[in-house]
Amino acid sequence: MATAAEKLASNLNFSAFGKAKELRNRLLFTLGALIVFRLGTFLPIPGINPVALQQFFEQQSSGILGIFDTFSGGALGRMGIFALGVMPYISASIIMTLMQSSIPHLKTLKEQGSKGRKTIIQYSRYITVLIAALQGYGVSIGLESMQTSYGNIVIEPGLFFKITTIITLVGGTIFLMWLGEQITSRGVGNGISLIITAGIVANLPGAFVSTLQLGRTGELSIAFILAILILVLGLIIFIVYVEKAQRRLLVQYPKRQVGNKVYGGQSSHLPLKINTAGVIPVIFASSILLLPNTMSGFGAGSSSEVFLLISSYLGRGQPLYLALFASMIIFFAFFYTGIVFNPDEQAENLRKYGGFIPGIRPGENTSKYIDFVLTRLTTVGSLYLALVALLPEFLLSKTSIPFYLGGTSLLIVVVVMIDFITQVQSHLFQHQYEGLLKKTKLKGRR
Repeated sequence: MATAAEKLASNLNFSAFGKAKELRNRLLFTLGALIVFRLGTFLPIPGINPVALQQFFEQQSSGILGIFDTFSGGALGRMGIFALGVMPYISASIIMTLMQSSIPHLKTLKEQGSKGRKTIIQYSRYITVLIAALQGYGVSIGLESMQTSYGNIVIEPGLFFKITTIITLVGGTIFLMWLGEQITSRGVGNGISLIITAGIVANLPGAFVSTLQLGRTGELSIAFILAILILVLGLIIFIVYVEKAQRRLLVQYPKRQVGNKVYGGQSSHLPLKINTAGVIPVIFASSILLLPNTMSGFGAGSSSEVFLLISSYLGRGQPLYLALFASMIIFFAFFYTGIVFNPDEQAENLRKYGGFIPGIRPGENTSKYIDFVLTRLTTVGSLYLALVALLPEFLLSKTSIPFYLGGTSLLIVVVVMIDFITQVQSHLFQHQYEGLLKKTKLKGRR
């Protein structure tokens, strides 16, 4: 006999979107916000020579700047007002996350609930402004030092250009931060993740067309293009399979009698995902590695030994870059999992409601067992994240792909889309449950 949830799932169809007014409004708001983001990527900062800038980025499209340009939705390549994207906010979130476990004041704020979280978010905003200002200053200096065959990228270098560039880029980052928060609260899905995903997806049609043109001219073989498409498809299937995988711990609830009625005696499951941290470790690791590499890319025109050293050791496909990337992904996978999932709290909740894992004593033993299982799952999950992020980097670093294609971008898009679809389904379930309750009330009145 089908359960109520299964009946609801079988009734989910596209006609339900028309009836769910709140969901429709949320989707329209999300779409409108992403359109605003895309329009902003085409608004350039003042004082830039677009022809010289285009020539420079054509030479750097398959390197580190190509990665950053992908995350910003092409805004960096056009030097738009959203050139920094949401990376300063992500960097600020990393700093606050690390500080919460070491600074008592922040740890206390975290334990205060929603009020404490609002204060922590406010601190993250202040740090975002500081990081964006520093990055904007670095970008302005890098732009002034660039020279191409079409002349300088900056038309009139000087103090005024630096000030306007910093103000414009900081304002663009703050606006994107605010826009992401609005999507999260008034739309569907995580706003910051959706903005990054929209930027990545927006570059795909142009990259696909340019690849086909190279195949038509013979610079890339048809077999090689098909191999890349098969690799991407295989990675997508693999990512979906692992992201949906769970380890379910059996939880038993004992029977208890209240008056003449007997409650409990049922079994349930405590689901533990293989990848509890989601795409956060990859985003954190990417944002940290992109900062020195981006500065190196902007200083490519100079003969500074620092820039040459960074490019030689931390360039795309270099052993040190791959090793640091993998190490950071594994570290942040364990670190973030430890923040979002506390085995002690789970064990205490089970004990409070009388639940227990068969064969494991409640309390500390249950906490240790959950931690043991979670550690093994996180080990597999972190290695999976590192593999997906590094495999395309390793394979494509030696090829002539005319655009950046990496496992990081693919992982972000697939994971964010899975989360987006899950939230849409949750809204539909809620709408249909509300409809069933209304019908039940009307029948009861009759």
